[in-house]
Amino acid sequence: MKKIFTTLFVSSLLFTSCETLSGLPNALGVSEAEAAEGIRQALQQGTGKGISFLNVQDGFFGNNAYKLFLPDDATKIEKVLRTVGMGKQVDRAILQINRAAEDAVGYATPIFVDAIKEMSIADAINIVRGENNAATNYFRQKTRDKLITAFSPVIDRSLVKLEATRYYTEIVTLYNNIPTTVKKINPDLTSYVVERATMALFDQIEKEEANIRANPVARTTQILKKVFGSYRG
Repeated sequence: MKKIFTTLFVSSLLFTSCETLSGLPNALGVSEAEAAEGIRQALQQGTGKGISFLNVQDGFFGNNAYKLFLPDDATKIEKVLRTVGMGKQVDRAILQINRAAEDAVGYATPIFVDAIKEMSIADAINIVRGENNAATNYFRQKTRDKLITAFSPVIDRSLVKLEATRYYTEIVTLYNNIPTTVKKINPDLTSYVVERATMALFDQIEKEEANIRANPVARTTQILKKVFGSYRG
């Protein structure tokens, strides 16, 4: 399983001990600022890997959990067009919608980086003492609105660049031109992809956060080694 937070919390101290970051300086000989910086570095590396997991070919299309289909309001389009022998057009539109999502999630990096930089020592302590999805909830609170705002033009450009808009418009037009079509359909494709891409990012992060809390792994930076190196579970 991909590990988004492979350096997020590298010691069971963070989840099984009653100590908080305020107790780390005496226990490990590091300052609270160093402890918080260690978590910031871990979060930065982890979110980068999470984004990279989705920001590749088939990150969405090849993943059953995240694959995008047509918007809910447009599902009748797929059924009708496949019935009349236009399944290839539908498949092409679905593929390019996923390609656009894969292309766009790479632009989430600076948003997450900014949120990490803004994290205070109190934020870090709350993450350490929180539930299995505390870090995910921190990012969701700090970044969701920014992600949606940033994703809208990015995904719109990706949809156009990868011709998803063209193919989607094509199947909508085909459907609307069928004589038996009473209600014309043209859902907002950009908003749909923005919402699904954002959900996928947080869902992936949450799953991997829970996994890394249960399975801490190696430290990869000097500050992480200094912060957590003296602990023995």
